[in-house]
Amino acid sequence: MAAVEGTIEGTVVPAENAGLPQMDVSTFPSQLFWLAVTFGLLMIVLSRVALPSIAGGIANRKARIDGDLADADAARKSASDALAAYESALAQARSRALAHADENKKRLTAEIDRLKADADAKAQTATAAAEARIAAERAKAANQVRASAAEAASAIVERLIGVSVGADEAAKAVDEKRG
Repeated sequence: MAAVEGTIEGTVVPAENAGLPQMDVSTFPSQLFWLAVTFGLLMIVLSRVALPSIAGGIANRKARIDGDLADADAARKSASDALAAYESALAQARSRALAHADENKKRLTAEIDRLKADADAKAQTATAAAEARIAAERAKAANQVRASAAEAASAIVERLIGVSVGADEAAKAVDEKRG
């Protein structure tokens, strides 16, 4: 061996190997060989073990994303169909409500017309009865006025000329002047 240049805590360091061993040009071919062998083995292990696992994970993720997108599209379509069904049901309910409102309006109008006709008939009957009572009262009042006029005429004639006139003659005279 060559001369010893120095020791590091009991270790002898040869003078010619003072630098990094991987930088020794004389060991480059063996280093490159083992680098290629290690890289090749690593590539074989990765391509046989890790890459299929990664590819499977990617495929599973892609399948799950595609499934989720399909589910979201189906849910969107279902929501769209539900909205269309809701709007259709709402339109039908509105048309039924309008039909019921029209039917109720017609029924109420007919009921009001019937009640109005009943009230008019009752009013006409009451008016006719009132007119009959008024006519009877007028006739009664006219007879009383006639009788009073006959009495008054009889009393006036007796007082003016002193002749007593009978009730029938006085009534006859009142009737002649009246009409």
